[in-house]
Amino acid sequence: MPHRAVVIGAGLAGMLAAAALSATVDEVVVVERDDLPDGPDHRKGLPQGRHAHLLMPGGLAAMEELIPGVSVRGALLAAGAHEVPLGSGMLALTPEGWLRRWRDGGPRMVTCSRALLDWLVRDLVRERAGVRIVRGRVLGLAGSGERVRGVRVETDGGREEFTADLVVEAGGRGSRITAWLAELGVPDVREKTVDAGLVNATRLYRTPAGAEDFPLTVVQANPYVSRPGRSGMVLPIEGGRWMVSLAGTRGGEPPADPEGFLRYTLDLPHPIVGRLISGAEPLGEVHVSRSTKNTRRYLERVRRWPEGLVVLGDAVATFNPAYGQGMSVAAQGAVGLLRELERGGVGAPGLARRVQRRAARAVEAAWASAVGQDIWFPDVRGGRPGLGDRLITRYSRRLTGSATSSHEAAKVLWDVTSLRTGPTRLLRPDAVLAALTGPLLPPLSGPPMTPAERKILAELDRTGGELAGRA
Repeated sequence: MPHRAVVIGAGLAGMLAAAALSATVDEVVVVERDDLPDGPDHRKGLPQGRHAHLLMPGGLAAMEELIPGVSVRGALLAAGAHEVPLGSGMLALTPEGWLRRWRDGGPRMVTCSRALLDWLVRDLVRERAGVRIVRGRVLGLAGSGERVRGVRVETDGGREEFTADLVVEAGGRGSRITAWLAELGVPDVREKTVDAGLVNATRLYRTPAGAEDFPLTVVQANPYVSRPGRSGMVLPIEGGRWMVSLAGTRGGEPPADPEGFLRYTLDLPHPIVGRLISGAEPLGEVHVSRSTKNTRRYLERVRRWPEGLVVLGDAVATFNPAYGQGMSVAAQGAVGLLRELERGGVGAPGLARRVQRRAARAVEAAWASAVGQDIWFPDVRGGRPGLGDRLITRYSRRLTGSATSSHEAAKVLWDVTSLRTGPTRLLRPDAVLAALTGPLLPPLSGPPMTPAERKILAELDRTGGELAGRA
């Protein structure tokens, strides 16, 4: 008998879930409420899509596994995405100082617009046999608290029910899964929110001539100084552009007007972001988003989880986007679905609960990283640091401080931030030794640029000064 799965949402998490399902299910119907663009354009239902996104190595590896037969990395690079080595391709100011750059480069992340990544993945998955996208709005789940058997959908043709052997909810930050479960008699979903009041502001710039290979540049927020966090990033993306994303927590929000945007960059803990863009040509207006709080639904702890239902991506947990982990976590959750489908097929008893527990494990490290920093910002809502948080923070700050000049400590941070390993990597003997040893060299007084990069920055300073003089 043919098997059908229904996926709610054609965003990144939904399409990766469809890819996992297509290997074992005859038909995958993806229900999406938005009109989907024909190219790498932004869509209405993804307000955070205009801001900086980082595809970490762990997430890219998961995507490669989910979409076999084609190189996702190769397709992204061919479309203009950039590959950035974590160890050598960045100028990064952390709360513990500037990170040095290392010759071996370390693992590589991919940078591009979220619109390009979503469009490319959507096209690659849609080419797989049995996958189709239907425009419609999901009204609720069909079935009972014991088993979900489909979804109720409103389409242009009216209301109908799509039956399914498995339903995957990947509807994103606006997911109504808690309400839908309550309608089925499953009310005991625990949720937690930690909200630092972060606001994102992003503007695109044309990459200045000669600066095409300038490193990704980031000035991180410092949550440990009892002041609002303020950060900025210059991210190379496709089309010969820089995506410049600013972020500020409650009381330190970046402005939406172009002049205020530039002033904000120059007033960051280091002015390098502002110096880079002061001489660059802006492309379009400033886009602001406030959809940034950390929210987690502990679905894996529900006492009686219904068969036939899986929840993935932002519908399980959303993270402060400043940490660049959401896409990779969604991809790893879809790999968990693939593993369980390979193990017993779509009709295997207990499949849904096992997948949900795998999804929770994929979330755990990213949640600990994001919340572990956000709880230190002033006026944060939903969390306060306890004794355990203080001990963990003290250790992680010492390890980061060591990483400013220790290659061994830097490799530990690369492994964790790239999502190639879990947080237990921080407790291995080599990591503990690196943290206890501390920095091996004096702190850097400024960003570790090459002579050629310093020349580029000086030229942009000069151009920016000339533009300011004509204003």
